Amino acid sequence: MIIESKVIKYQDNVDTDVIIPARYLNDSSDENMARHCMEDLDPNYHERVKENKIIVAGFNFGCGSSREHAPLALKASGAKLVIAKSFARIFYRNAINIGMPIIECEAAAEAIENGDLVSVDTDTGLITDQTTGETFKAAPFPGFIGTIIADGGLVEAIKKGSIR
Repeated sequence: MIIESKVIKYQDNVDTDVIIPARYLNDSSDENMARHCMEDLDPNYHERVKENKIIVAGFNFGCGSSREHAPLALKASGAKLVIAKSFARIFYRNAINIGMPIIECEAAAEAIENGDLVSVDTDTGLITDQTTGETFKAAPFPGFIGTIIADGGLVEAIKKGSIR
């Protein structure tokens, strides 16, 4: 799968309480989560994500609580991919479970700037910063994880019989 978009860039340690503040978890509808996603960190995120579908961040993206609402909020908001130097492990698994592509690549996360146009081939792990011409190589997803993401998440993959 190829994902191409402009980038919104964040720092290290973006936690789940910033991605979707706990005060909004009484209504876990896609519309509510999309509306409030990242609002404490980036009040303009809701507008920016309309044209900037790739998030790039530093170390430990998704740290904090283990709530699955964080990757759901990102996906509902229109984000198509997160590239980070590293992810909190539970966030990583929650993102895969809901079919949200995420890629660890320290070099790319370091070099790519806010607003750059980036293309990512999730099958090969090739990340290209179209703005600068730089390319980066991340580890591609193992086959079964790629299948889960392509199917739209773990539940959908099981329903389709893609995994057992």
